[in-house]
Amino acid sequence: MSTERETDLRPDGAGRRRRGVRFSVVLGLAALLLAGVVSYLADGSPDGLESVTRQGCTEVDGELRGDCVAQAERGHDLAGSVFADYTLGGDETFTGFAGVLGVLVTLAVTVVLVWLPLRRRRSRQGGSGR
Repeated sequence: MSTERETDLRPDGAGRRRRGVRFSVVLGLAALLLAGVVSYLADGSPDGLESVTRQGCTEVDGELRGDCVAQAERGHDLAGSVFADYTLGGDETFTGFAGVLGVLVTLAVTVVLVWLPLRRRRSRQGGSGR
């Protein structure tokens, strides 16, 4: 029966790899939990950057009056998209779900940009590709 310490001494690094996978899974689950729960605490009010850019202006009937940087802003091309404003289709009850989907998309992009090229390079070097 081998212990975790003995697996660290293996030449193929299986023990280290197993700990790395375990760490990644725990980190991913924590991110999903936080996204699902903490997303509901997101405030719909203007954030710090928006607040600073609106200094010197007042909003009258949805129009900014005065002299501020925010008067030059234009709508984002994706403002009407499914995930706009930390919601799902504009429905704020799905804020947590939108957060979880955001984490999953981020993890998928990370895998594509980091893990797959590393795996390809290892397979070219004659490694196991894991």
